[in-house]
Amino acid sequence: MTILNSENSLILIIDVQEKLLNAVFNKEELEKKAAIIAQTAKILNIPVIVTEQYPRGLGGTISELKASLADNTDFFEKTAFSALDNPEIKRAIELKAKKQIIIFGIETHICVSQTTNALRDAGYEVCVIKDACGSRCEKEYKAGLERMKENGASIITTEIALFEWLRGAKHPNFKEVQSLIK
Repeated sequence: MTILNSENSLILIIDVQEKLLNAVFNKEELEKKAAIIAQTAKILNIPVIVTEQYPRGLGGTISELKASLADNTDFFEKTAFSALDNPEIKRAIELKAKKQIIIFGIETHICVSQTTNALRDAGYEVCVIKDACGSRCEKEYKAGLERMKENGASIITTEIALFEWLRGAKHPNFKEVQSLIK
C-alpha cells in the first residue's frame, strides 16, 4: 500500500445510521471522526459514496454526518452486507475511477469487512479508518479489523488519512483541515 493521495482517493461510508450508531460501543468517537473525514473530503474535493442498510428500518445516515458531506455525495440503499453486491454501488465506485478506497462505518465485522474484502478482490487499495468504524461488541470490532488486515487492507486512523492527503504544512488547505482535529 502506498501513501494516500487525495487525487486518487474515494471515501466509502458504510451504514452510519441512527439505529446502528446507537448500538455501537464507541458511538461518540465514531460520530466525531466520521464528521471530520466528511469535512476533509469536502475541503479536498475527495468523492464520497454513502451506503444505508435498509434505511426504512434502521433510519438514514445520521444528521451530523449528512451536514458535513458535500452536496454531490452519492447515497445508495442496500440490503446485502457487502456494498459491492449492489450493482449500482459497484458501478458508482467504478465510475469514480479511483485506485484507493478509504472505508469506514458500521458494523466493522460485517458490512465494512465484507465490503473491504470484495474491494480487495476487485483490485483496489483499501484503507480502513479504524477510529471511524464501530460494532455492537468490541470483540467483534477487533476481529473484523484483524480479518481485513489479513486480507490485505491497511488499517489506519483518521489523522493518518488526513495528514497523508495533505502531505505537508505547505498544502493550501493545511490550516483548514488541521483545525478540524484541534
